[in-house]
Amino acid sequence: MALLDIFLTAIFPIIAMAGAGVVLGRVKDVDIDPLNVVTVYLLLPALIFHSIATATLAQSTLVRVGVATAAYIVGMLVLTEVVGRILGESEPVLSALVLVSTFPNSGNYGIPLSEFAFGDVGRSTAVLFLTVQAVLTYTVGVYIASRSGGGSALANTKQMIKVPLVYAVVAALVARWAGVVPPTGGTAMVTLKLVGDASIPLMLIILGVQLAETDYTAAFARVGVVNVLKMAVAPLVGVGIALLVGFENQTVARTFVLECATPAAITPLLLLLEFGGSTRVGVAASDGSPGEGGPASPLPST
Repeated sequence: MALLDIFLTAIFPIIAMAGAGVVLGRVKDVDIDPLNVVTVYLLLPALIFHSIATATLAQSTLVRVGVATAAYIVGMLVLTEVVGRILGESEPVLSALVLVSTFPNSGNYGIPLSEFAFGDVGRSTAVLFLTVQAVLTYTVGVYIASRSGGGSALANTKQMIKVPLVYAVVAALVARWAGVVPPTGGTAMVTLKLVGDASIPLMLIILGVQLAETDYTAAFARVGVVNVLKMAVAPLVGVGIALLVGFENQTVARTFVLECATPAAITPLLLLLEFGGSTRVGVAASDGSPGEGGPASPLPST
């Protein structure tokens, strides 16, 4: 019964909402561009600001989550780069292996899963994980993608400043530090919560549409290596980092490991499509670059 309760409360809502997106994507030609814009520039910043500003987490815990997330991303980048070179992979497959194995789906999948599993603490931890990951995705991730196609990494990473997630985190942290966070029951915070909460079902629906529009003609031999790295090695790396960081709040620690263990994001695919040149190996995107409104869309970690 315990496992059934976990499934019904934490897993089934995600499957149901993503499944609705899959059905919608199959029966309708859904233009995801405006959904992505609304999510990235309005709903997610509201969710992030409200979650961090009202989080019951101590300031030291917020710092630990940020440091742990950065350590996880950098650690997986180094590990997968080494594994790829040992296996003799060359560009663009090497960059694809590194990106897909490193960056988890901490947005569309990770935030709802963390909230359903661990409540408000889980959501606050997940949105901070997402924000740190987004910074690294649109800097280091863009560099790795562009190295396979000879693009200008410096020019490409300038798009990071257009992503408002980082600004929402800074604003929330400054408000907490200055003690000027509006009352949680006041109009401002109630409105922010209402707007932010809308992001969770919408992100899952977007994820479902992405799945419906994806072409799964893949090089399965290479996908096997990625799956082992992402689904078996990455959670172990997350556990090791959580132990090293020493989270005092066990719910925060569990949420961090859960975020590390989520499946691969679609963002690496789109980074490779945009910055990696014309060579295509492995899973191909359907026409129109599904899921994030085209290759240059700023939707993070989906």
